Amino acid sequence: MGKLRNIALKTFRRYLQHCGLKHIRTKGGHEIWSAKHLTRPVVLQTHVDPIPEFIIKNTLRTIGKTEEQLLKFLEE
Repeated sequence: MGKLRNIALKTFRRYLQHCGLKHIRTKGGHEIWSAKHLTRPVVLQTHVDPIPEFIIKNTLRTIGKTEEQLLKFLEE
């Protein structure tokens, strides 16, 4: 498997959808994503592309996924 790195915004959106998250709204350059199983929403800045690695890691922690699961999705 590869190493986690910056990911294109479009690709990360596809991953969030794959994980069952829904795009709730966009306000002021921020996309709000959520799912019933989450205790807090995920916020993506639409003007930051590619998404930095530290934001990806924080988001993975919020949605309960691992880097390995994301890397496997990226390989598909």
